[in-house]
Amino acid sequence: QVQLVESGGGSVQAGGSLRLSCAASGSIGSINVMGWYRQAPGKQRELVAAITWRNNPHYGESVKGRFTISRDNAKNTVSLQMNSLKPEDTAVYYCNAGSLVITQSGRFWGQGTQVTVSS
Repeated sequence: QVQLVESGGGSVQAGGSLRLSCAASGSIGSINVMGWYRQAPGKQRELVAAITWRNNPHYGESVKGRFTISRDNAKNTVSLQMNSLKPEDTAVYYCNAGSLVITQSGRFWGQGTQVTVSS
């Protein structure tokens, strides 16, 4: 089993920045892809960004050029730097791990952290 604990998030005005972090513990050796998903009220959960063990990133179309995902394999952490935030970025953001395919979610999820962007 893998446990994922998120930190960061909060409220910010449009154009601002936030940073999310996720720390993994447990059976770390099973992790290849780590990433972030988000779910807004009334919408399906969507991929925000993901990154492989070798630090190859993948971004959802709506965040390209604004968000940056990074990973520290030594510390078993993944972070998401979010710049130029928009009100449509408002959602609960979830850390995810365990997939072998960067565009697919794995079976391990964090508890979620709220990001609210006001106009």
